Amino acid sequence: MATGFFRVPTPVNEPVKSYAPGSPEREELQRTYKELKSKEIDVPMYIGGDKVYTDNKKPMLQPHDHQHILGHFSEGDASHVEQAINAALAAREEWAAMGWEHRASIFLKAAELLAGPWRARLNAATMLGQSKNAYQAEIDAACELIDFLRFNVQYATEIYHMQPESSPGVWNRMEHRPLEGFVFALTPFNFTAIAGNLPASVAMMGNVVVWKPAHTQIYAAQMIMELFREAGLPDGVINLVYVDGPTTGEVIFNHADFAGIHFTGSTGVFQHIWKTIGTNIHKYKSYPRIVGETGGKDFIVAHNSADAKQVATGIVRGAFEYQGQKCSAASRAYIPSNLWEDVKNYVVEDLKTFKMGPPEDFSNFINAVIDEKSFDKIAKYIDNAKESNEVEVIAGGNYDKSKGYFIEPTVLLSHNPQYVTMCEEIFGPVITIYVYDENNFEETLELVNSTSPYALTGAIFSRDRYAAEFATKMLENAAGNFYINDKPTGAVVGQQPFGGARASGTNDKAGSMLNLLRWVSARSIKETFVTPTDYRYPFLGENK
Repeated sequence: MATGFFRVPTPVNEPVKSYAPGSPEREELQRTYKELKSKEIDVPMYIGGDKVYTDNKKPMLQPHDHQHILGHFSEGDASHVEQAINAALAAREEWAAMGWEHRASIFLKAAELLAGPWRARLNAATMLGQSKNAYQAEIDAACELIDFLRFNVQYATEIYHMQPESSPGVWNRMEHRPLEGFVFALTPFNFTAIAGNLPASVAMMGNVVVWKPAHTQIYAAQMIMELFREAGLPDGVINLVYVDGPTTGEVIFNHADFAGIHFTGSTGVFQHIWKTIGTNIHKYKSYPRIVGETGGKDFIVAHNSADAKQVATGIVRGAFEYQGQKCSAASRAYIPSNLWEDVKNYVVEDLKTFKMGPPEDFSNFINAVIDEKSFDKIAKYIDNAKESNEVEVIAGGNYDKSKGYFIEPTVLLSHNPQYVTMCEEIFGPVITIYVYDENNFEETLELVNSTSPYALTGAIFSRDRYAAEFATKMLENAAGNFYINDKPTGAVVGQQPFGGARASGTNDKAGSMLNLLRWVSARSIKETFVTPTDYRYPFLGENK
């Protein structure tokens, strides 16, 4: 809750560095990358004020070179989850009572550290552990996480300023209290910024957190934790554990003090968590806040008036940046018959210029997918497409995991708008295209709206404003983030708050005040200055 009001630094989006040949940031990043790659590290869990090591060591591998070990992390068990909960609850009273401006200053300092001396380190860690090229690491691990930290301070300030009106003789005020208990942050592999923001945004509002990152993101996650510690985060406010999902869930979702979950991950996992919370609802002191962003089957629709080159660029960037491993990545496209040949030629020509390999070679646009499980799943979709008479491979289609988990960017042309790769989330560098009769735009929009259970992102390309407006209205429930004449990826904090509905999540819009409001519980206080001493109201007077 707030103890006073102060002006905070006005947030602006962190500028993206170019990493162009010869630039100082490129040289620093390459030097830091080599330095980190040359060391094997032993990564502990962070519980209370302790770095906790176990004898159960698990390797951290590079997806693009899975024989190279970056280090090992200490995997925990149920007892470590219990310890993390106890440490969080022990820290809660003092942290919740701290003046909001002092909590905010910690995360503003973390942002400044990340914008400066920590930038190359976290970017390099993301490149090594998650196989992102320099640009993808920069817009994620540096710029987006910095933006989350700075803009969330501004949003927190606005929340604390939200106060009710007061009538004469009465002072009404509102406390925005942290939730009673602890919050569980469950974070994914694909965005370092999400891994940092999910626990930090909750903690910023005075809550305490148990944080479990994806095992394939631990290399960068432990660095985020060290960043927060250097910025002055008190012990026990955020507790970082590496325990398998079922074991963690068994402890957390049966605990009376479980107050909420901040989640990004798969739809299946989120639905199972929601069901478990519902089953255990009688065990909790409060109804838990459930905030989650899950999957997507994100679309591009081109109108017959669209520019073919713009559409092709939207497909290439939207589908294949970071190997399609973005919740927002374009994975289905609907192209009108009059544009198809031009769009296809532009896409195929672009793909011929792609270089694929490790991120240390800055000329590589495509790197590896995250792990063998993901590789095998994506490869199976491609193999099935090769055997189907409903779809053809018009670009890519090859893969190799002998050294790293490399899959060529693959373009499928489906003759069936309901073919499996038009409907199911793949989470890899595969896009399926359906060519529709250029005169059937409205029918195609209905198809887009009904094909997938997801509703995360989507894009319309059109030079006809009536068509763009019509699509915007027709697809109002099909995407929580909708783009006109742009790819469906690349939401910027403070500019395009991110989240979707339907099977894509609770649409609580990370990067906006809406998300932070989920992590406070309001208390209204009315103070009367001159208290009445007679129960009688004027209407009780006798008639004369």
